[in-house]
Amino acid sequence: MNARLLLPASFLLATFSAAALPAAPVLPGIGAAMQEMIARREIAGAVTIVATADRVLHREATGRADLATGKPMPADALFWIASMTKPVTGAAILILQDEGKLSVGDPVAKYLPEFAALKTPSGRPANLTITQILSHTSGLGEASGPAALEARTLADLVPLWLAARMQFEPGAQWKYCQSGINLAGRIVEVVSGKPFDVFVRERIFDPLGMKDATFYPDEAQRARIATAYTRNKETGALEPAPARAEFGRPGRPPLGNAGLFCSADDYVRFCQMLLGGGVREGKRVLSATAVKALSSSVTGDLPTGFFQNETFGKHGANYGWGIGTCILKTPHAGAAEVLSPGSFGHGGAWGTQAWIDPVKGVAYVLMVQRANFPNSDASEVRVAFQRAAATAIRR
Repeated sequence: MNARLLLPASFLLATFSAAALPAAPVLPGIGAAMQEMIARREIAGAVTIVATADRVLHREATGRADLATGKPMPADALFWIASMTKPVTGAAILILQDEGKLSVGDPVAKYLPEFAALKTPSGRPANLTITQILSHTSGLGEASGPAALEARTLADLVPLWLAARMQFEPGAQWKYCQSGINLAGRIVEVVSGKPFDVFVRERIFDPLGMKDATFYPDEAQRARIATAYTRNKETGALEPAPARAEFGRPGRPPLGNAGLFCSADDYVRFCQMLLGGGVREGKRVLSATAVKALSSSVTGDLPTGFFQNETFGKHGANYGWGIGTCILKTPHAGAAEVLSPGSFGHGGAWGTQAWIDPVKGVAYVLMVQRANFPNSDASEVRVAFQRAAATAIRR
């Protein structure tokens, strides 16, 4: 008797289904570029995706998710994406603007009246706007220290933001501000009547099929989070980095500045929606007008971003800021050389990056977990990935 006939039908179906599935597309050169970064001990592993609005051109996992166990990096690994949460927060605000429930030009005090009493360093009323808190031009003080770590909700943070001394006159300069983004999350809660994490799940994650995007990974999801590493400055060895206590734990606020955990598969869906003018696979999340607001600079001639000092080329004038996103005005050598003017996106503290080039119609998503890059936006890993991807696309 043919031994195969003795196998359960369910096994045969699973085997047939697996064989019938198309292999993930892989662009030449990207995996080799990531392997070089692994060999140089910049990272332990990576997941890379390149996509258009309606198609994934490349999806590849390289290296290890955990060095101690030797676990290979799975393509569906989860990562703490840190500040790549910020564009999601911007999108949440713009959903409410699409519905006519707020305007990004509105004063914060319209939704949180206690902010009417906030004063600038010169003693004048601050009159902060939603645009200012999302573009890092508000001058709002940071909520930090033990009191911030004891907060259980975004509402708990409001008194801390009000008590922190304003840093500068609103609109006078650009300075990266975590409190402003979290304040935007609180405004979403006030206007929508829902916790911030619930709102983004119902209005962004569920419609886009972002099944693993979460502020609070469950036990099964935690088992899929890639181990984070720091690079020892003396030996060059990668050593495990402790988890950040502020993020990912029940009982902590859903922080719109940096709270999300996500897979590359999930985040690229968000990017594809933006490339598609607010639509992905027939499901509209944002209006085309909202996508334009998210991806257009509102900071004028102010120097912005993470390339402003001598070490990183003094490229502050090359960037602007939109509603929760960084906008590339003028490409420059290194991290921005393959991107078109008008490209937009955001990086994360542990090296994750997502950049959308609307001119070329391509999104680049890089997932790694390296805790002590000198500047994750300028990392050699990002440069190597984007160069390899752009070269492969041109072929």
